Amino acid sequence: MKVLLISNDAGGYAHHVEAPENTTVQQMFERHVGTFHADSYLIRVNRQPAAADQVLRDGDRVSFTPLKIEGAA
Repeated sequence: MKVLLISNDAGGYAHHVEAPENTTVQQMFERHVGTFHADSYLIRVNRQPAAADQVLRDGDRVSFTPLKIEGAA
């Protein structure tokens, strides 16, 4: 399946990525951002807050936005 991945880390970008069926939000995060630290990110699917165990569907729009930018006071 294809999902649109929007990452606001390091300036932001968006691109379609292939993901296996039944991929969860947590699995997508770990694959594209790294270790799952949900408390450090605003994680949304289709512009709505998402749970770690939410299963993604074809065409979903996923965004990972850091809550604090490194180096900021």
